[in-house]
Amino acid sequence: MSRISTHILNTSTGKPAAHVSVRLYREDQEIASGQTDSDGRCANLLEDGLTITTATYKLVFEVGSVFADGFYPHVMVAFKALEGTMHYHIPLLLSPYGYTTYRGS
Repeated sequence: MSRISTHILNTSTGKPAAHVSVRLYREDQEIASGQTDSDGRCANLLEDGLTITTATYKLVFEVGSVFADGFYPHVMVAFKALEGTMHYHIPLLLSPYGYTTYRGS
């Protein structure tokens, strides 16, 4: 089964960012959405039966609710996925005035 997962960590507190809405796009079409759990994770944004194809994917995180005075209302992370790859994990490290991401395992 193909999986695309994410995890959001609030780096200013060292705690997960819970209940953040996340949308997944393949090219420009929204294909899934979810919300981080109490541990800041979305374990699998792909619905059963959807597989990863070679395409550009985008995760859009609605992070405006994480910080009352935060600079970013949302963060968009684009990545290239290759067909046949079973799992992509894209963590987001977030602070009020900055963020970073990487390909996790």
